[in-house]
Parts: sequence; C-alpha cells; structure tokens
Amino acid sequence: MIKWGIVGLGNMAGKFANAIKEVENSKLISVASKSSNKLNTFQKNFEIKKENKFTNYKDLINSKEIDAVYIATLNNTHVDLILDCAKNNKKILCEKPIGLDLDQAHLALLTINKYKTLFYEAIAYRSHPQTKELLELINGGVIGEIFRIEASFGFKIKRIKKDSRLFNKDLGGGAILDVGCYPISFFNQFCKKNEQLKLIKSEGTFSPTGVDDESSVEILIGKNIKANCKVSFKNNLDNSCKIYGEKGIINIPDPWLPSQKSYIEVIYKNSYYKKFITSKKSIYAAQIEAISNVFLGNRKEDKNYVDINESVEIMKILDLWKTSLR
Repeated sequence: MIKWGIVGLGNMAGKFANAIKEVENSKLISVASKSSNKLNTFQKNFEIKKENKFTNYKDLINSKEIDAVYIATLNNTHVDLILDCAKNNKKILCEKPIGLDLDQAHLALLTINKYKTLFYEAIAYRSHPQTKELLELINGGVIGEIFRIEASFGFKIKRIKKDSRLFNKDLGGGAILDVGCYPISFFNQFCKKNEQLKLIKSEGTFSPTGVDDESSVEILIGKNIKANCKVSFKNNLDNSCKIYGEKGIINIPDPWLPSQKSYIEVIYKNSYYKKFITSKKSIYAAQIEAISNVFLGNRKEDKNYVDINESVEIMKILDLWKTSLR
C-alpha cells in the first residue's frame, strides 16, 4: 500500500482524490494547501486526519506518514517541490509540465538521480489500456511502416483572465506548456533506440498577456517519421491523433482523456474496423494504480510511463517550441 500526500488542492487534486478511491494499492493520507477553506473541504470529503493536513507544503513532504507525493500545484512551483521531495526520500508523481523550461528539467533530473528517487510525470493517458492496445497494433505491423503522425489538442477559452494560470507567464501559462506535452509525449513513443525528436519549424500567436495561445509545430521523429501537431486556447480542435502507415491508417478519436470504454479506428486494405477497449478503472485511477505498483516494486518500470528521462526529452522540445515563436 502506497500512502499518498497531495500538495496543492486545485482541480486536479480533486480528481486524484476521487480516483484513488477506486484503487486498492493506494490510500490518500495527507493534504497540503495555502487555502484553509480547501484544506477543510478536503478533510471533510476525504476523511483526512486533522494532524495530516498542512498549510505548508514542506511540512507534508517531511511527514513520515506518507510514501509518495502528488504535486498538483501551479507550474512555476513544480521544480522546487520535486527537489524537496527527492531530498526527503519521497516518491513523486508530478503534474505536467515538470517545470517552466529545460534548465529546470535538468535540475530536477540531477537531483532525482542524486537521491535515487522514483519520479513520474502525470501524463495519464500513457497508463490507460488504450495506449497499450495502440502500441500493440503498431508493433504488430497492422498498418506497416509509419511515415506520418498528426495530433491536436485545443479548446476555446472565451474570456482571458490575466491572473489565470493559463494566461500568466510567471505561472507557466501558455498552450504549449499546458497541453503541448500531450502530442509531444505521444510522438516520443515512436522514437526507436537512440532516436530523438527534432523540431523542424513552428508558428503561433500570442494572447494580450504575452503567452502563446495557439501554435503548430512540425517534428521529425527519428529519421523517417514526419509529425505535425497543433495546440490552442483559441479554438476547439479535433483533439485526436492519426497515424499513417504504408499499409493503412490508425485514428484515435480520444487519445488524451479516454473514458473507460473507448475505441481505435483501423483503416487498411480497403477495410475498416473499430478496436474497442475497456478499462476497469477511470483514467486517473489507472494511473495511480500503475505508478503505485512501480513504487511498491510489484511491476518493473514501464516505458509507457513518463519517467524523469522522458520528461527531460519532452521539455527539450517544448522549450525549443516556445522559444522558436519569439
């Protein structure tokens, strides 16, 4: 049983706390927030003992009652909390992105390696059975050699709030940092050994607050796969992925937040079918269970999960993408 603590009690913390109820190998023990109202609400809703709620994040991280910390604070605080967790021998699941830029990601990597801490970035779709089924189809050669991948993730925000985490540069706002990790982490799955992603070109626009609000990028995966993606706060995009192979096409209608019942479309040799996938748990519960199993030593580290090395590779592209628009 992994005993979890949460730092930061925003929207994602609520989803985590509800999802952990589905899981048998994990339990929520402790929470920390700078908001007394949120602390009191969490204590009541999730039966947290009074002595296990904290107004100071470091007090939770120092607690001997917990094994692992879920970091659900604003983007600009992630790296400092990762460092504190590593130094206090706490296993880490951190909301994306790992930090604001590549320098912060490298600092996290050095510290995590120094203290031999187990770390994963919370890109939840990578733990969902749909992703495993997709990779099995690809590796089984259903559509042959891949030559192109397309992906998108965007939603329309009608009202821009300058102090919102999405639009505040100091808080790590912008579409690239907020949702760009999804398509980039998707592309990274198709890198073979010793291959990397390479940014070819990009374009985008900026909101009145100075953060990118819509952008597209062209990526080269290894030597032969061209990939394109678009992210946006200005428009509702398809939020899908298409993989083109020499024998056919695979379409994933809901790649980023698949439900417990989802499907993948396969088109090849003048035929079409849907591959249906059923998950026993919700997407966040599947992630908690999978990562907790690794923390418990019940499962070897899985390349489907985003570890610190892959987090750095993803941030390398996100950082290049952001700076290329300036």
